[in-house]
Amino acid sequence: MADKNIQWHFIPPKAPHYGGLWEAAVKAAKRHLLRMTKNAHLKYEELETLLLQIEAILNARPLTPMSSDPNDLIPLTPGHFLIGNPLTSYPQPSFEKVPSNQLSRWQYIEQLRQHFWKRWSLEYLHHCQQRNKWQTQNVSIHVGQMVLLKEDNIPPLSWPLGRIQEVHPGKDDIIRIATVRTNKGTYKRSLTRLCLLPFEI
Repeated sequence: MADKNIQWHFIPPKAPHYGGLWEAAVKAAKRHLLRMTKNAHLKYEELETLLLQIEAILNARPLTPMSSDPNDLIPLTPGHFLIGNPLTSYPQPSFEKVPSNQLSRWQYIEQLRQHFWKRWSLEYLHHCQQRNKWQTQNVSIHVGQMVLLKEDNIPPLSWPLGRIQEVHPGKDDIIRIATVRTNKGTYKRSLTRLCLLPFEI
């Protein structure tokens, strides 16, 4: 690492707030994991399997655009740093509404993973969408940023990913509308209907 001029700096002990984004991800994962497994009696191997699946979920979240090319709609994820590609898996049948006493142990672990995914992803989307109105002066929106488009008629986990192609300032020079290109077309949306990715905020 020294030959590439990379310097490693540890955060101070007992100061997780210095960790920023990754500490927030750890906090969210711990909170949801504790809620889900509070009454679950898991063996070591089952807990390890669940933790590895949760790790894969966290490492598949979009962070920032892969490139500045406006035609590139693929986001950079932590998985790219680990294996060079986004993490993918085969879809599993949904066990969310099946009573746990009717499931095998594998199905029960899968049910816990699905509950984690649902809770965590909704929280992540809300985090991406929040407007820091009282924390920062204003959020800078500009052409080329990658965003999620909030849609009323589809679930949040299926919101399309797109890039801002054009911004439309009002008479007061404040941007409130943007034109966003997705892989399904171009849409004009209010900024309240857009969720910026974490490194875009």
